[in-house]
Amino acid sequence: MQMRPLLMLPEMLLFVGGLVALLGGSFLARDRQWVTRVVAVLALVGSIVASVFALAGDPTTAFEGTFAVDTGTGVARIVAAAGTLLVLALAGDELAGTARESETYALLLFSTTGTLVLAGAQDLIVLMTGFLLASIPLYALIGLARGPRGAEAAMKAYLMGALFGIVLMLGVTILYAVSGSTLYPDLAATLADAPPAAVGAGLLGVLAGLLFEAGGVPAHFWVPDAAQGSSGTVAAFLTTVPKIGALVGIYRLALAMPDTVAWPLLVALLAIASMTLGNLAAYAQQDPRRLLGWSTVSQVGFLLVPVAVAGRASLALPSLLLYLAGYTVTNIAAFAVTCALPRRRELAAYRGLSRERPWLALALAVALLGLVGTPPTAVFVGKLTTATAAWDGGMAWLAVAVLVNTLVSLFYYLRWIAPAFSSVDRGQDAEARAGQAATEVALRWSARTAQGAALLSIALGLSAGLIWQAID
Repeated sequence: MQMRPLLMLPEMLLFVGGLVALLGGSFLARDRQWVTRVVAVLALVGSIVASVFALAGDPTTAFEGTFAVDTGTGVARIVAAAGTLLVLALAGDELAGTARESETYALLLFSTTGTLVLAGAQDLIVLMTGFLLASIPLYALIGLARGPRGAEAAMKAYLMGALFGIVLMLGVTILYAVSGSTLYPDLAATLADAPPAAVGAGLLGVLAGLLFEAGGVPAHFWVPDAAQGSSGTVAAFLTTVPKIGALVGIYRLALAMPDTVAWPLLVALLAIASMTLGNLAAYAQQDPRRLLGWSTVSQVGFLLVPVAVAGRASLALPSLLLYLAGYTVTNIAAFAVTCALPRRRELAAYRGLSRERPWLALALAVALLGLVGTPPTAVFVGKLTTATAAWDGGMAWLAVAVLVNTLVSLFYYLRWIAPAFSSVDRGQDAEARAGQAATEVALRWSARTAQGAALLSIALGLSAGLIWQAID
């Protein structure tokens, strides 16, 4: 095997872009920090272009087989970089001219690089490296928000990340001890003869670490606090981009596991726990960003469904990748609405939005109904195909759980949509809202990002057939 480092050109472009933004920002005046945003955009665009060319080639590996360059890696690269581009559009309102502008762009690029490494990892050591590179910048990003909520969210994320990072390393150690290798092909060949209890313990450790990155049960506790306490730009990023690499990484790991451990049942139970707990917890939320945080936990459960039938259903990988693409643009659209109207931190504050800003209200409705899985949005196709994959993989009960939880999620999304399209105003509350609407200006970049991402969600849904053929 050869090293072939150019096969990792997308990751290199992002990492170098992060370094340039970090170092260059130290020599730029505050009113010229926008230059580092241009650097970040160029790095992301370059990464997407390189990823498209790599995706058009034949599947191969780099660095002695430790990193896979195939369809899963290619789609994850494009979706993660495109998602970060949308997040940078939000930063045009929130971060422009601030003291930590260049540092934020650098951290976003570093974390995205780790996400891409996670997606292509074919070796446990590379997986662990990707986990650290994706996670550590997140702690700093969350901590950049000033105030008690931001400090609490950063501390929770750091402590839980440290805990589950140790658990992941413990799992890697166990799997290496019983197999003598960290390469996935070697694991698939040797773990069948290893003690099932040791294999199960190692799998649990690695899976727990990756679920922290994805934001799923049982490592989900930090996500709602981070979504509520951090800036809108960071919240949109951390609830979207890192889970792309984590879930593709879980999928690859599952394929390397032997039939001696009941890993499909384990993943299926975690999927149900995540989607159910996220849905139930979202009902009590009044802060829209915290609601979206719990929605993220729930969406991870849906995204784990095709992983449970990995290797047993031909729809598993294409449905996972399509769902990830649809979820990325749809979730960012929802967060972009909250960034456009940063003073509205309660669901009731959105009352009458359809009269004040009809296009923004329409983008909100498309995003939230899209997260439910309403046609013709991309998430609808993702949920439909993941449920079909579960059915084809012999887990009809898991497909039923997807349907039930989809219906349940509709009600708490409607708690946000209903006030936005309500025309009932009474007394002093009506006067207060009218005064607020008159003085509040929707932030331009965020509003356009919300509308653009909502349109992109519909476009992906309408062109799902073509995308499916390209992925499959």
